[in-house]
Amino acid sequence: MVKILVDADACPVKEEIYTAAYRLKIPVVLVANSYLRHPDHPLISMQMVDESFDAADDFIAAAAGPDHLIVTADILLAERCLQAGATVLDPKGAPFTPDNIGTAIATRAIMADIRGGLPQGGGPKPFSKQDRTKFANALDRNLTRLIRQKTTR
Repeated sequence: MVKILVDADACPVKEEIYTAAYRLKIPVVLVANSYLRHPDHPLISMQMVDESFDAADDFIAAAAGPDHLIVTADILLAERCLQAGATVLDPKGAPFTPDNIGTAIATRAIMADIRGGLPQGGGPKPFSKQDRTKFANALDRNLTRLIRQKTTR
């Protein structure tokens, strides 16, 4: 069964995910360390994990498979999910793929080295309406592909 798993603690596109889930009748599991408000709907569920450092990531990675779409900004979690055969999108709609995950991990490591000991800047740009639209379009494309693949097996 096609399913959406969401690294939900800081996910800014939950509403777009719910909209797609309702339209396509696909279950969504929000995974977080604490309770998050979510729609009272049979397609939407919440999986609370303990407070340990990688508990949400570990749950998502263990549940991920070829019929799942994962939404996360966490590059290391994306790599684990790709290894399980899942489709992975970041909240701005950019796909993580076997072809680009190595570069993403290397860039993450370089940026961590550069930031080491230096004061933090202002952070990423604010999430825009265009980011939401790009994510919604990528989500729709990828879910449609997963549904088609599932029905042709």
